[in-house]
Amino acid sequence: MVEPSKPPSAGFPTTRLRRLRYNPAVRNLLQDTRLAPANFILPLFVRSGRNVRQAISSMPGHFQISPDQLAAEIEEVQTLGLGGVILFGIPDAKDAMGSDSTNDQGIVQQAIAAAKKASPQTLVITDVCFCEYTDHGHCGAINDRTGRTDVDNDATLELIASQALSHARAGADIVAPSGMMDGMVGAIRGRLDELGFAHVPIMSYAAKYASGFYGPFREAAESTPQFGDRRGYQMDPAADADQALREVELDLNEGADIVMVKPALAYLDILRSVHDRFPGVPLAAYNVSGEFSMVKAAAERGWIDERTVALETLLAMRRAGAGILLTYWAKQAARWLA
Repeated sequence: MVEPSKPPSAGFPTTRLRRLRYNPAVRNLLQDTRLAPANFILPLFVRSGRNVRQAISSMPGHFQISPDQLAAEIEEVQTLGLGGVILFGIPDAKDAMGSDSTNDQGIVQQAIAAAKKASPQTLVITDVCFCEYTDHGHCGAINDRTGRTDVDNDATLELIASQALSHARAGADIVAPSGMMDGMVGAIRGRLDELGFAHVPIMSYAAKYASGFYGPFREAAESTPQFGDRRGYQMDPAADADQALREVELDLNEGADIVMVKPALAYLDILRSVHDRFPGVPLAAYNVSGEFSMVKAAAERGWIDERTVALETLLAMRRAGAGILLTYWAKQAARWLA
């Protein structure tokens, strides 16, 4: 006697998710997270001089360049369809107050002018901080009034506002304060609005961690602290994730238009939390130098495939909620995607 057939089960073998992976066209149809060159912002390091193109040993393929070299970079950015550039300046002379950063003829101000001359429509973002400009390598004015040498938060706010204003005058499209000073966004927003630059957005490094992934950047920007570290003002990696959400909320309340999480790869949980808590707020992730260089180093040894790992890394940041990716892979990734 033949046993009656049983109704199909809701599980295996009638439900086979591999069916959706078998055909490449079906896989492509179902992709929810996509990368595009327009998502990428390329960091550039600019120093004075002419015909300067000095290799950064810990970041293969990246250079310290002089302002006259920016035209070629900007042309490539346009050709590849990148979202824009972010400029970091390396002055000839440094002092305790980072004076070159607020000088209308300073190195970043020259770089903005050169970039805009090459292509007025290319988006130019500027990093607003002091570690590249101070002789002590910290992100603001220093005092020891508390019995410990530390950055003077409130004295630094005046300098930050002056620096951002100088960048806006030079033609920056977006200013991006990165020093993690309390009140920095409010100080900048007030100064810009007061002096006719209410149209200039602020992209705040709202949740920036005191990370070990910044090592190669410090070579690139020549910004290693000469004493101590930056743990007194950058976030503790072991802090509760809600502290990052508080930082973001404070910056938004002060007038930030875009918020950033830095680094990205080890902080995907923070990216997702910010994305979910503040829907509709543009969110950036900085795919930092150490994340870039460790993949480069492993790929050079043949341990991993650079293209596969780099694109997977960028996809993870997009999937976590970042719509803007500051990445040293910007040009390579754009070519791979093409």
